[in-house]
Amino acid sequence: MLKGKTILLGVTGSIAAYKAADLASRLVKQHAEVHVIMTENATQFIAPITFETLTSRKCITDTFDRNHPMEVEHISLAKKADLAIIAPATANIIAKMACGIADDMLSTTLLACTCPVLVSPAMNTRMYEHPATQANLALLKERGVKIIEPSSGHLACGDEGRGKLPEPAFLVDCILAQIACEKDLAGRKVLVTAGPTQEAIDPVRFITNHSSGKMGYAIARAAALRGADVTLVSGPVSLTPPPGVKLVPIKSARDLFDAVTAVSDQQDIIIKAAAVADYRPACVSDEKIKKSDDDLSISLERTEDTLKYLGDHKRKGQILCGFAMETSDMENRARGKLMKKNLDMIVGNNVKVAGAGFGTDTNVVTLITADKTQQLEIMSKESVAMKLLDRLAQML
Repeated sequence: MLKGKTILLGVTGSIAAYKAADLASRLVKQHAEVHVIMTENATQFIAPITFETLTSRKCITDTFDRNHPMEVEHISLAKKADLAIIAPATANIIAKMACGIADDMLSTTLLACTCPVLVSPAMNTRMYEHPATQANLALLKERGVKIIEPSSGHLACGDEGRGKLPEPAFLVDCILAQIACEKDLAGRKVLVTAGPTQEAIDPVRFITNHSSGKMGYAIARAAALRGADVTLVSGPVSLTPPPGVKLVPIKSARDLFDAVTAVSDQQDIIIKAAAVADYRPACVSDEKIKKSDDDLSISLERTEDTLKYLGDHKRKGQILCGFAMETSDMENRARGKLMKKNLDMIVGNNVKVAGAGFGTDTNVVTLITADKTQQLEIMSKESVAMKLLDRLAQML
């Protein structure tokens, strides 16, 4: 997703500098051109050759190094960068940036940058919370620098608290959010539902399905990358919410219905990718629960049809998309749901097709509207999400 993009990675003197190697590697795998500038203190924690091996480019550590093409290096790097990220960012480099100090290669280059700049602080909790550091961060925010909040936990110094550098995968997501996609959904509100629901039988057991939530989370992430204001209503899954997305956790189909209908009027696009447990125990009495260890013949009733409700109450200009997972006659059944539930598009997939279904990292889907059917080849769920949003954006 970063093909053709140039990333300037600044690494400063923190024990977390070792994570920057993983970050550089992940950026290269995203096909970015990565240039690393290290402070002198950073070289005490990790060797420049590590970054040179990972990026296939010289790691810059000295403003006056003559072993590079005859150009003003800090200016040329600043001009070509599509984004600069300082990870880890010490209190020292944060203070330099706030005061406009340029006394080494990294601070000098940053002063010449006009591209988006991300700063990911990593330091002792007391240093991070010191009024001077907080004032410097606030000043950088006012100037348009994006601050990535540090994680909390056990620090290298033995303290507990805020100050940990977030995991490299999260930092990559922050970078992608800035420059990976055209912001064609900026100003739009998108609601995505994802994952399974659980219908309790008794205090121990419940009815559910095999949904992993991967497709819904991929859609939410893609919408956020394209600039949308995203709300993700998610059943119980073992996935990390994408950065910049508002997460609303739910369990039951009723929870899903309540969470979605509470905000549906405000949404420009609603994509229901959650796999609902279609049935729930009907009026299970306390006496029935006591006997359920020996008697599981509990009557069932259908859960709320959230998608049908949304279709019946769809406001003018709102786009509504659903999913139809079928095992046979997929297109006809999906098209029937499209019409019955007043949808603008439905995404059909046959769970028996190799590469589709629950828990996989790929999907094979058909995008169905009232006047068009588009069969997509097998691709990653992230790619499916982008194709889906391409179609929905055209309908706005």
